[in-house]
Amino acid sequence: MSTPARAPGDVLVHLRRARDHADRSYTDPVVLDDLAAVAGLSKYHFLRLFKATYGVTPAEYVSQRRIERAQDLLRATNLTVTEVCHAVGFSSLGSFSSRFRALVGESPSDFQRRYAGAAPHIPGCFVFMWGLAERSAIGEKPPGGEGS
Repeated sequence: MSTPARAPGDVLVHLRRARDHADRSYTDPVVLDDLAAVAGLSKYHFLRLFKATYGVTPAEYVSQRRIERAQDLLRATNLTVTEVCHAVGFSSLGSFSSRFRALVGESPSDFQRRYAGAAPHIPGCFVFMWGLAERSAIGEKPPGGEGS
């Protein structure tokens, strides 16, 4: 049995729903079971269809999104590489740096250095405050309480 070039049309909407969920929650740990549940498919069927349709596994997709966001933060903020690493959902600086180098072609530090004098940087505290404001705007409760 050969792998389809992409998912059938009636399944694409379910794959897009899972991909959109991954885009929104890229900072959280990626759990194949959760993404498959969002798509309404078994995890192995979901994995096969996702890879056939998008050319990467769900984990690779989320990793790419994290690195794209890290590039934005490294270019535009005064956050350290370690702060960016954790802000985009990596738990290990080593895995972040090696994945960044594999996708971008240079280390996060070198990438950040290239953009150091390009424009004024957004203070990191604003980035983190905005992230909290963004979560409350979509209805999530702030961590540790009922909210205000």
